[in-house]
Amino acid sequence: MRAAVSDLPLALDDVSLTSGATTILDRISLTIGPGAPTFVVGPNGSGKTSLLRLCMGLLAPSRGIVTWGGRTESGPGRRAILFQKPVMLRRSAAANIAYGLGHAGCPRGDRARRTQELLDSVGLGALAARPARRLSGGEQQRLALARALARQPEILLLDEPTASLDPAATRFVEEIILAAARSGTKIVMASHDLGQVRRLAGDVVFLVRGSLVEHVEADAFLDRPATPQAAAFVRGDLVF
Repeated sequence: MRAAVSDLPLALDDVSLTSGATTILDRISLTIGPGAPTFVVGPNGSGKTSLLRLCMGLLAPSRGIVTWGGRTESGPGRRAILFQKPVMLRRSAAANIAYGLGHAGCPRGDRARRTQELLDSVGLGALAARPARRLSGGEQQRLALARALARQPEILLLDEPTASLDPAATRFVEEIILAAARSGTKIVMASHDLGQVRRLAGDVVFLVRGSLVEHVEADAFLDRPATPQAAAFVRGDLVF
């Protein structure tokens, strides 16, 4: 059997994104390979969400190219994206997972078993029949993660998935993300939480006003920032 074609490395070559006269991302060159989670950090308005959308293929660059495994054309089958506020279908938690499995091509006869396995993996096995929209915020985010993982993505893009969660719910979601990373899924995650960066990240992409300022190992970014902007950001100061 022929091995699946990889979407890694994910590369942006001199990529800019503009909207009218506004530059959202400015000449970004970046390569993301397999391994530990890559975190995208920066002040509000720095372009984190736009970068993730480009990486998913939801946006086309205004200049430059995005490639997946060296290809400029790549269907989204091997990638998934999860935003800060997940969209829940008007059906049960189990049916939300089954929907994701169906779109991933899972045989109908295997869906019930896989649905339960995925719900159990995110701690929602006992809530399979509950309407998804009646779950708590943390439970909805865990369900959304399970639904995304149902597609068995090679790359999982996450846009501040714990920003609105309490510490206990955040830790539960982080454990799911780490488990996915250990299983071989490449995590690319935007976050404003430097404690989370220290707990989860392998490397850090630091954006300021749409420009790539640093791309380094997480420990180096947090403990030995190489630029004044990064040093200010780590201290919690305003970054201009």
